Amino acid sequence: MKNSIFLSLLAALLLACTPKGETSQEGAQGPVKVEIKQENGAFQLYVAGEPFWIKGAGLEFGDIEKLAEHGGNSFRTWRTDNGRQSGKEVLDRAHANGLYVTMGIEVARERHGFDYNDEAAVAEQFERIKQEIQMYKDHPALIIWAIGNELNLRATNPKVWDAVNQISEYIHETDPNHLTTTTLAGISKELVSDIKQRAPDIDLLGIQMYADLVNLPRYLEEVNWEKPYMVTEWGATGHWEVPKTEWEAPIENNSSVKAKAYLERYRTAIEPYKDKCIGSYVFLWGQKQERTPTWYGIFLESGDETESVDVMHYIWNGKWPENRTPSLDSFLLEGKTAYDNVYLEPGKTYNAQVFSTDPDGDALSYKWEVMPESTQLGDGGDFEPTPEVIQGLFEGEPASEARFKAPEKTGPYRLFIYVMDGKGHAAHANIPFFVKE
Repeated sequence: MKNSIFLSLLAALLLACTPKGETSQEGAQGPVKVEIKQENGAFQLYVAGEPFWIKGAGLEFGDIEKLAEHGGNSFRTWRTDNGRQSGKEVLDRAHANGLYVTMGIEVARERHGFDYNDEAAVAEQFERIKQEIQMYKDHPALIIWAIGNELNLRATNPKVWDAVNQISEYIHETDPNHLTTTTLAGISKELVSDIKQRAPDIDLLGIQMYADLVNLPRYLEEVNWEKPYMVTEWGATGHWEVPKTEWEAPIENNSSVKAKAYLERYRTAIEPYKDKCIGSYVFLWGQKQERTPTWYGIFLESGDETESVDVMHYIWNGKWPENRTPSLDSFLLEGKTAYDNVYLEPGKTYNAQVFSTDPDGDALSYKWEVMPESTQLGDGGDFEPTPEVIQGLFEGEPASEARFKAPEKTGPYRLFIYVMDGKGHAAHANIPFFVKE
């Protein structure tokens, strides 16, 4: 009995002496301590006293549980409340799955009409953000606050960085456990100079680049950024970075070309720079419409995983998933590729073919669709409505070859192909075409 009492008192004493937040995430109830230390000339992120390399994804509405299953250890958001779930619900799901969160804070953008010369509006925004910080600062899944997203995009007023600095200072005053960053669309000397001068309080930079990511190490040297950084968006080649058709439709890479690029870009621009980079968040762990329904998401709307998910699994685990995604070799419309400026006549019947293989020998099924070219275009990732699929164009049962009628209405369209293995994985591609008399 005495031994039992003694052991109970000893356990209570040890618990009381344990620094708050220094326990493993599974047992943590309060905030974890997050810091960056410079050791032997290199920056190292520590979470709860342990070295931590961010193996993350941008995740607004994506599958948190699947991220954990694939070996990710963190995700980022763009705001505290995404309109479907509260910040607490998102953080709770992260915590339940052993994941940490870089929590976004919504900060108004100049390109949306916000005026950073309007002191009253800036003060009102600051009061709202202070409440959000107080609401979530002690959650055990939180590691970093991301103050705004791409506030530099099409912006001219450097006072936005004064606002960012004010928010960062408030976080450091009231929340000593977590780091602050702001995420940038690209990087330049003038931009970094403004941030150094006006927002010196932030702990690190978040940088967002796509095909140009391979040049990021050189850019960082040129701008002389001396603090650590992370890559907070990277992935598919951007719609502004690809060739276009004669009618200005950007040409999207197929899912296999994208997957190859993901691996090359990570190995070239992220993995070798762990002395200053603390990790990255791949874009996008989910699906969204941006120019097309397939351009940036590494999942389909159906929830099927693309080959880029396989790549991220390999990056995070050092081995491929047990069941691999189909690979798409080529896709032709009347013997032409997406780069051949395909013109069709209204109502006339045409042939398309897709050539694909499955690494595991799984039986493949096919889905074909035609959509009008998206015309209600967003800016910088803003919301875009998905065009309606045109029904009744295809003949027979879906297979690797298809016969379909061109729409009667003239104008730009896309032919989409999806190749599925029946086990939750799919390849995809599309060819822009133009219907004219």
